[in-house]
Amino acid sequence: MENIGIRIAYYLVEKGLIQKEDLEKVLPPDQLTGDLSVEEQLVNAGLLNPEQFRSVAEEFFGVPFAFQDDFPKESFLFDRLSVQFMKESKFIPSRLTDNTLTVIMSNPLDFYTIDAIRLATNYEVHVLAGRESEILGAIERSYGAGGSSMEKIIEDTETVPEYRGEDEENVDHLRDMASEGPVIRLVNLIITRAIELRASDIHFEPFEEQFRVRYRIDGVLHDVESPPKRLQPAVVSRVKIMAKLNIAERRLPQDGRIMLRVKGKEIDFRVSSIPTIHGESIVLRILDKSSIVLDIATVGFLEDTMAGFTDLIQRPHGIILVTGPTGSGKTTTLYCALEKINSPDKKIITVEDPVEYQLRGINQIQVKPAIGLTFSNALRSIVRQDPDVILIGEIRDAETAEIAIHSALTGHLVLTTLHTNDAPSAITRLIDMGTEDYLLSSTVIGILAQRLVRVACPHCQEPYLPSPAVLREMKLTADDLGGLKISQVRGCEKCSNTGYWGRTGIFEFLKVTDDIQKLILGKKDSNIIREAARKNGLRTLREDGWLKVKQGITTIPEVLRVTQEEETL
Repeated sequence: MENIGIRIAYYLVEKGLIQKEDLEKVLPPDQLTGDLSVEEQLVNAGLLNPEQFRSVAEEFFGVPFAFQDDFPKESFLFDRLSVQFMKESKFIPSRLTDNTLTVIMSNPLDFYTIDAIRLATNYEVHVLAGRESEILGAIERSYGAGGSSMEKIIEDTETVPEYRGEDEENVDHLRDMASEGPVIRLVNLIITRAIELRASDIHFEPFEEQFRVRYRIDGVLHDVESPPKRLQPAVVSRVKIMAKLNIAERRLPQDGRIMLRVKGKEIDFRVSSIPTIHGESIVLRILDKSSIVLDIATVGFLEDTMAGFTDLIQRPHGIILVTGPTGSGKTTTLYCALEKINSPDKKIITVEDPVEYQLRGINQIQVKPAIGLTFSNALRSIVRQDPDVILIGEIRDAETAEIAIHSALTGHLVLTTLHTNDAPSAITRLIDMGTEDYLLSSTVIGILAQRLVRVACPHCQEPYLPSPAVLREMKLTADDLGGLKISQVRGCEKCSNTGYWGRTGIFEFLKVTDDIQKLILGKKDSNIIREAARKNGLRTLREDGWLKVKQGITTIPEVLRVTQEEETL
């Protein structure tokens, strides 16, 4: 690649600011290759000062020159702008304002890269000129985790054998590869960056020609800088050794656990490994005990839902169901409920798979099906422990549902979860499992369906008017806006360019009244139960989400994303 500094140097000659003879004394024609700093050599020779070079560079490129304050304080998170691409093209994102991404480039005339950035981010691109050394240094500071960048670590792994899809490495060889210093540093770097970016999961995914790493941040997966394919067996083996899994077994799924101290915090990782046609896929679920706040006031309940749910969890007996898909925050809601009612005069026992967080003063049981400790077996035993409150991690079968109902009938408050799309469907799901309708009507006192939506970043929100198509999808009209300024997000350096920071819940709360009990006894379907509940004030998930949009907490696209199944109900 032609040295841009040399082009500027000859532009100085054309402008008459320096003589060609003086330039060639400093930069002989036979030394015009390499990556030397032309600016530094010209300044050291006394031919010009840095301000003159900056001024000429601005004129040469036709764009402003970046100052130190223009360099980003925090890293941006773009799915399709890899750190490797930034280094190769010598640019770094600076800031994002009003749908315009400002980047600092060593060659602002590299229109191919500018077009690639525009296509990858879908933003207009504003360019500043910058010194190559300062740009590469900023990339290292922002994306290199304190000098131990992935690129440097990978350079140290050249001795690791190239990956072969059908390799049958012996166990000792795998263990030796996973124990090499660069591989250990590489895995530590991936984990550390995940913690820094508030990820909840790390995905190691093998493909035919790629070994991909992705982080789930606020419920959405993001591609990040990944190791080369040849390091796949070493990285996978390293993670399995950390989780105390059998590295020789690559044909069957395995589950394990890692306890690490990262940045001064004790972090618990749940590890899942499954075989795929291109190798083992591994997912690390990050459980940061220090970051979770088990306060029911922070879950995201609106005032009326909070009052209704709090009333139910203080009842002496009955069943409360929390429903939703995996990852919708059901367990966290139940933990918050237990913290709310936990007191010295109550005995609370939980049966979970797995126990995600340890709760002070609460007896928690981890099920172990391999030795016969299932939900149903554990529940039969704990009812003889004289509990006041029982939390069942999930009702998975008719046997567990029967014991839960029996527990509620004998004077216990039972909190549990179920996988259904909405609250009324929980009743029909339990009936389908074989539960008698008269038992359900006399024990279930409330059902809470929930989803998690991302919270709009307060720093890059801006008002906009939703299109008629979006309003129709939300089942709203322009009159429903009532002059409200609905927010959309653009992304900024504060939120790593995602537009969101954190998550909150949206809820559908069904309180089982006398009318609902009659419908359950009549084995009415979920649509009839829903309509009756709506007359009593039930808000659907989408309606609850709309109220949070009006408050500026989240955005319409987020609500639509997590409530798509409502269209099929």
